[in-house]
Amino acid sequence: MVNNAAVIQCLVERDFGSSVAKPTPRSRTSLEPCLPARLPSTAFLQREAEHAAPQAFLRQLRGNRTTSSPTSSFHSEYDEQGNSTRRMSISSSTSPSSPSSPSAKFVTPQSRSSKTWKDLQPFEILRAIERKDIMFLMEVRDHAFPLLLHKTGDATPLLHAMRIGQSHRDVAILLLGAFSRWINHLEDSEMQLPKTRVILKALRIAQSDLIASFLQTLVMSEGDKWVRAQVHTVSIALRSGSAGKPVSTAEAAVRKFATKELSKADAIAALEDYIANATVDLLLLSAWSMTLESIDGQPIPLYYFARDDRVFRAFADRLELHQSTLHRNISRRLKWQLRLLRQVLDDRNMTYRAKVEVLTKELDEGDGI
Repeated sequence: MVNNAAVIQCLVERDFGSSVAKPTPRSRTSLEPCLPARLPSTAFLQREAEHAAPQAFLRQLRGNRTTSSPTSSFHSEYDEQGNSTRRMSISSSTSPSSPSSPSAKFVTPQSRSSKTWKDLQPFEILRAIERKDIMFLMEVRDHAFPLLLHKTGDATPLLHAMRIGQSHRDVAILLLGAFSRWINHLEDSEMQLPKTRVILKALRIAQSDLIASFLQTLVMSEGDKWVRAQVHTVSIALRSGSAGKPVSTAEAAVRKFATKELSKADAIAALEDYIANATVDLLLLSAWSMTLESIDGQPIPLYYFARDDRVFRAFADRLELHQSTLHRNISRRLKWQLRLLRQVLDDRNMTYRAKVEVLTKELDEGDGI
């Protein structure tokens, strides 16, 4: 359809000599460009999330407490989480990607066929480091791990890689990962072997400059004595309730041990992560040792201490196994403490440091039970 309004208006003016009122044109909108505010950076969002998560979790904990008693919530907690814990335990124990022991053999295309691994010489390790032969070093890790700790002259393989400089940083990281992997995949039956203790002592020397991994090795090389002493101390603090400040007690014990070995410990983020992990494990070991005073159960092995989440997995398995006995035999305060530890530490969206912050607010500064 064609708009002939202008033509008709022109004809009217011509034939009748009168002008038709023209519509007032609409004023044109002036252009005013605007720029949206810049979105916050990822680092800012991450910091805000880490700060807000413990506060939100704490509000949720205290909100739940006002609607249910500690005893009933303790019992219902395990009814709800039992199946998920069993699934997690089964999946972790049967995962095909987890080797059964640190000496597990892996089939590689470059396996040594003409010569046994026992005949391997230390200089071959140093040569592989210089050549950045990653595949060969991984085979040594799987078949002859102690050779990665053998000192030649005044240097271990790790120190040799670090001395070469920035170009061999990836080799140093590989060796460090091999040390951590060996520790985390130790089997219970291997912990008491003299050979294992010798390797742990060698790891203590090899990792003397390597923050969290070094501290992990230090604690393990100390044996059970230090862990037992701290478990006893934290148990006393837990028994005293909020006045005993159990979280602060556990953290102070780990930090005191760490700062004897490292200077400027407060400025090292990796150390803070390790301290948070160790603090949580001390709390779990102490709470469970108190529980064993009232029930007949298995203790958590002390060599699980500060090895990822092994202590928590053992703690959760034992709580599920003995939940009916716990409901009858332990004190009201201990029920609340066990429930709180389980609930906070089972959250996989918070870092260990955030979890310690939540536990501090509840166990050290909260009203308690």
